[in-house]
Amino acid sequence: MKLERIIKNIDILKYVYLSVTLFAYYKGYMCYLSGNLGLTAGWSLCCAAGLLVSIQRIRYLHFLHMKIEKVDRLSGKEFENYLTAQMKKKGYRVVRTDDSHDYGADLVLKRRGESIVVQAKRYDRNVGLAAVQEAAGAVAYYGADRAMVVTNSHFTSSARNLARQNDVELWGREEIIREFGMRECR
Repeated sequence: MKLERIIKNIDILKYVYLSVTLFAYYKGYMCYLSGNLGLTAGWSLCCAAGLLVSIQRIRYLHFLHMKIEKVDRLSGKEFENYLTAQMKKKGYRVVRTDDSHDYGADLVLKRRGESIVVQAKRYDRNVGLAAVQEAAGAVAYYGADRAMVVTNSHFTSSARNLARQNDVELWGREEIIREFGMRECR
């Protein structure tokens, strides 16, 4: 059981990126020692790019293995990053919308010709009508097929009623735990 969990959490790409970074660093250093500053600069850029990609991969993996209690402590922007990582894992191509003028959608998911707008709400309280209204309005603006509101919390009964009437899918705390394969700490 423990070995299966270790194997499941091994990410080959993370090690490939780190290996390429170390190789680029080594080659750049050797060029520096030999006095070839042109090649040193090139290898240094490769090293920097590899380091950036490695950090992004590690950050992505961090979001994939997060427990719900950690999700509860994320900021709104970090929650969107969390959902981006999880939805990519589920096979969606994810497009982030502008921060200031998102027209009711934080993410646009695309897969097999279908487009879904997502309103992300990292809340300490129940999510109300406004989030459902924004998501429903975003469908027309983004030309999406459907809408979702995703939260780490729960929904008010009026939000559930409006979502039912407007065909907006709601993912609350229980749904994200189930859909993203999380465990709740006790």
